[in-house]
Amino acid sequence: RAEGAAPMAGMDMAGHGMAPEPGSIVQTPYDAGLPLAEPEVRRSVDGVLSTTLRCQYAYKDLGGYRLFMRTYEGTSPGPTLRVKPGDVLRIKLINDLPPNRDPMPADMMRPHHFNSTNIHFHGLHVSPDGISDNVLRTMEPGQTYEVEVEIPGDHPTGTYWYHPHNHGSADIQIASGMFGLIVIEGDFEDVPEIAAATERLVMLSEVVFDGFGTVEDFDTLFPETATRFFAVNGQREPTIAMRPGEVQRWRILHSGYQDDILMALEGHGLHAIARDGVALPGIDRPLIPPTDPTAPPDTMLIAPGQRIDVLVQAGAPGTYLLQGLPYDQGYPSPFGPLARVVVSGDPVTMALPAALPPPPFATIRDEEITGTRKLTFSFRGPENDAAGHWQEFRFFIDDNLFDADRVDQRVALGAVEEWTIVNLHQHDHIFHIHVNPFELIKINDQPLPEPVWLDTAILPRFGSLTFRSRFLDFTGRYMIHCHMMNHEELGMMQVVEVYEP
Repeated sequence: RAEGAAPMAGMDMAGHGMAPEPGSIVQTPYDAGLPLAEPEVRRSVDGVLSTTLRCQYAYKDLGGYRLFMRTYEGTSPGPTLRVKPGDVLRIKLINDLPPNRDPMPADMMRPHHFNSTNIHFHGLHVSPDGISDNVLRTMEPGQTYEVEVEIPGDHPTGTYWYHPHNHGSADIQIASGMFGLIVIEGDFEDVPEIAAATERLVMLSEVVFDGFGTVEDFDTLFPETATRFFAVNGQREPTIAMRPGEVQRWRILHSGYQDDILMALEGHGLHAIARDGVALPGIDRPLIPPTDPTAPPDTMLIAPGQRIDVLVQAGAPGTYLLQGLPYDQGYPSPFGPLARVVVSGDPVTMALPAALPPPPFATIRDEEITGTRKLTFSFRGPENDAAGHWQEFRFFIDDNLFDADRVDQRVALGAVEEWTIVNLHQHDHIFHIHVNPFELIKINDQPLPEPVWLDTAILPRFGSLTFRSRFLDFTGRYMIHCHMMNHEELGMMQVVEVYEP
């Protein structure tokens, strides 16, 4: 633990995890400060990326514990998939997890069948039908499934990711470590200052496990204090090496299962150049304000599911802490160290870009709007949230729990709509929609200084979001939901159907 860093929720003042029962969990040597490792990279060849992803249990030594977790390919994070616009992504998904031990429940809001899975390509503008980005498929243990995703030739280049999305098991599997990055190559290749920068993948996760070093029960996830500590690329407090004056490009993904992270890098700025895979119109544009007004300046708030690409320019030699700071999202977010940045060696002369190329999407004008909608996120639970058991909680959209057989929003292909999402709960939620990104224009009915394109946005407690979106190219059924995965599993999800008029 870096000197002066606050202890994580769920840690004692020495920075240790809560003591497990004797003999129930294996403790391992813990070496903070190892160099940041990056996952295996798999690239497309001649327009096709053909690969296998095996869902399997694997042991992982992480932060002083030996964990037994669900993974892709025996690693967490899984392989990084690098493709180009116009490519085809073909995956043979092998579900090598053991058979489910529990019967299908009568109440589908009860988390279940933790070893059934599927795969979602978060942020990609691709078909939600057939064997593409279809989260209504269920992929059972012991079976093999073909997945084929055709990426449009005009798809925005940028940072995306993949993860399970099977209702009943997605939360458990993401929390266990099933996720990986997708890079659609070509973004900022004509900006010399960015092209010259070393690129790093920075995948943030919330590490959670039970007294046996695994995640086998929803009770392990639901308390708001469940997170033990943070990991970056599956490591606890790794080191990112830089030289004085060096500029690096970090593709940051928040792959955690539940909570916001308020990031800060001691003595340095995080200069945003893209959000959720979409390039910003310029460096250091106004960021979306935190919902907690006490958040200090020079911090960056990132929610589960979001990606923020940043440039970092190293200052004077020294060691600087990248950390999550205390934050109020209606309850205390977990906080603590993420990584150390060690600046050393001979100085280099590099610069931040003065300008960025135009963003890929034109702003949506008033005269384009063909319809409006208002959706409401709400909650039912015990009066004392902290004392409640997860079975007492339900999370609603428009007073309904999720039903995969019910279409909640029907939208004509080609429609351009303005949606307002209202939150009646005392906690923030996280709005995510599949397939089509949206242009966020208001928070709490106040216009943003500059609209921003996203696919995942924080929905303020007792507040609202207003956005506009073009429903283009693809018909089919897909999801809107809260990307706090505990809430999705307990009902906060709807089916959108885009149809050919």
